[in-house]
Amino acid sequence: MVEHNSLIVPRVASIEIPVRDVAAAVEWYGQVLGMKPSFQEQGAAMLHFQNENQRDVPSFYLVKTEVEGNLSFLNTHTGIEHSVIDFYVEDLQRFHQELQQKGVQVEELNLRPDQVYGGFGFYDLNGLKFAVCNISHEHVRIDA
Repeated sequence: MVEHNSLIVPRVASIEIPVRDVAAAVEWYGQVLGMKPSFQEQGAAMLHFQNENQRDVPSFYLVKTEVEGNLSFLNTHTGIEHSVIDFYVEDLQRFHQELQQKGVQVEELNLRPDQVYGGFGFYDLNGLKFAVCNISHEHVRIDA
């Protein structure tokens, strides 16, 4: 029998996102990120990504609030504003163009000197900052 360690957290279940209008946010996240609601009510909605690994990917729990939210912070070393959530896409330039075509406020596309990997920031309908990159964990090299 395999011993279970209750102190090990195997994954993130959901990310809670503050929104002013749940219905408008469900529509925006559906149109912009392709997310679908698994449930929706007046004060909250649970959205999931459209992929084959839904169990391993956190859902977004949209929660109605009048309090201003902030999902970003300033890097004191570089002066760059970072989002606490980075999305992954394979084709970064195409996604950047698609967001612009949908009227989403996007920041400049930043590519590393190799012109392969990079990212950019964008904002949802409530002004919350998110980021997107084309770097996945298998691309990250850790020097020991």
